[in-house]
Amino acid sequence: MNHTQVRRMVEEITYHSELLALIVYHDFNKPGIHFFTPNQLSQQLAYMHHPVGKVIPPHVHNSVPRSVQYTQEVLLIKNGKLRVDFYNSEQNYLESRILQSGDIVLLVTGGHGFEMLEETEMIEVKQGPYMGEQDKTRFTGITTTEAKIVAR
Repeated sequence: MNHTQVRRMVEEITYHSELLALIVYHDFNKPGIHFFTPNQLSQQLAYMHHPVGKVIPPHVHNSVPRSVQYTQEVLLIKNGKLRVDFYNSEQNYLESRILQSGDIVLLVTGGHGFEMLEETEMIEVKQGPYMGEQDKTRFTGITTTEAKIVAR
């Protein structure tokens, strides 16, 4: 698999060199362990593909103090199809992507909104505890007709 093929399966959404999101499309498939995120992010995202018989030794995770300033969330699209809209930190709309079953998005910075294009099931993973409305600032987003969908 060459670099161009991998780039079509993993996409970084950036604005002025700031990472807003990372999308791992459902067709990503590469042997071994691949971390997509830089070490400084408080949420890490990796892909693992191991052969039959591979053993991961039992382990526990050590208590290591960490500081989390912003909630970063991972969404796994279990079933369905949706449009994700990306906004910068000033709440200005930038562009959109279509995600479908098996796609994963890590939302790092900026804003985001969603419109379900089909009945959709998602799994969300983020740092806790969830603080409800204290965790987010809601704002008015774009309409369906204003979406600028960027194809992968």
